[in-house]
Amino acid sequence: MTIEVALVISGLSLAFAVYQGITNLKRNSKHDAKHDATEMTTVIVKLENISSNIAEIKNDFSNTKNDIKGISERLIVAEQSSKQAHKRLDGFEKRLLIIESAEEQKG
Repeated sequence: MTIEVALVISGLSLAFAVYQGITNLKRNSKHDAKHDATEMTTVIVKLENISSNIAEIKNDFSNTKNDIKGISERLIVAEQSSKQAHKRLDGFEKRLLIIESAEEQKG
């Protein structure tokens, strides 16, 4: 009878060990799934932040391009105005030379 009792106890121990193993496996599986979902959510949030930052950079770049275009247009206008001013100054210089030479001839 001792052998039979020992076999029954061994069988019950084995059944309990298998039951505990399966229970732990299920628990770990649920925990891993939750952990994976948490990590995936974190990755998604970070990707959304990166996407939003890229959109802001594109917007800033577009604004900068428009600013440069406006500055370029203003520079062209200033250069044209400068050329016209130089032409007027050259005309004044010629008139002054004519007046000076006329005064020298009189004097």
